[in-house]
Amino acid sequence: MASPVPMKHIDREDLYTNLEARIQYLHSFLDFSSSTLHRVAFKDEVNGVTLTMHPDDIEALISGAKYIKALVPAVVNIVYRKLLQYDITARAFTTKNTTQGGDVGEALHEDSPQIVHRKMFLRAYLNKLCSDPSKMEFWEYLDKVGMMHVGLGRKHPLHIEYVHLGTCLGFIQDIMTEAILSHPRLHMYRKIALVKALNKVIWIQNDFMAKWHVREADEFGLLETDVVIEKEGYLHGKKILDDKLMADASAGLPAPNKSQCPFATSLPIPSPLRTSIEVDGEESSVPIPESPKVEVEGR
Repeated sequence: MASPVPMKHIDREDLYTNLEARIQYLHSFLDFSSSTLHRVAFKDEVNGVTLTMHPDDIEALISGAKYIKALVPAVVNIVYRKLLQYDITARAFTTKNTTQGGDVGEALHEDSPQIVHRKMFLRAYLNKLCSDPSKMEFWEYLDKVGMMHVGLGRKHPLHIEYVHLGTCLGFIQDIMTEAILSHPRLHMYRKIALVKALNKVIWIQNDFMAKWHVREADEFGLLETDVVIEKEGYLHGKKILDDKLMADASAGLPAPNKSQCPFATSLPIPSPLRTSIEVDGEESSVPIPESPKVEVEGR
């Protein structure tokens, strides 16, 4: 009879006051990078043998980075089309607060300067997910993303309620999962390893969103700690989203061409329902939702 796994002690206060302890708990619970705990058998169609793989989450993310990065431009466009379908999320781009009412206005669309500006930051953020998750800096930035959405750490506070953040992460997860699993040439064991690893990262990001929004463990004074206001894309004074897109966003944007999507050159749309993504000559596709229709009361 196998010996029972010894019970680990988790200090409740540490989960709310020590980010590294919280990350260690999440990694342990989700078996993040625990390659020895998950053995997955795959059929080698070429040699007719069964392979036992030990997928490592960090290795899967690093080796699969080029596939994720290839999806980013399409994912960004799809996400913002979705956000502009609802007045409560569209309004946040002008009010920076989903609790405030008011008129969305007909001028807000995919080519609006503030939407193009936000697309650049989402694109840089998703590219950040392709960096090295073995570094603490990676997880610190994800935690900061959660903090920034409760009005902290920004010169111009941003208040986005958790329901919108959680469902947006779920939407991103759904798009990426389908796109990766639909890749025509990537071996199935690599698809599964990449999807599993990416989903764990997204769920840890979701936890960091909830950490700053959900009112629990108030006795530890999470929101009472001193928060340093920094530029978006920075952590501890260091530029984290080291991307040309960030430089473009910081420098300001030229007036958008109303006749063309700003990402049209990187996102060909062959049909109204799907768009193709090509990596190393291998084509995959992701779904494209219908064009957004924002209904404004009284208009």
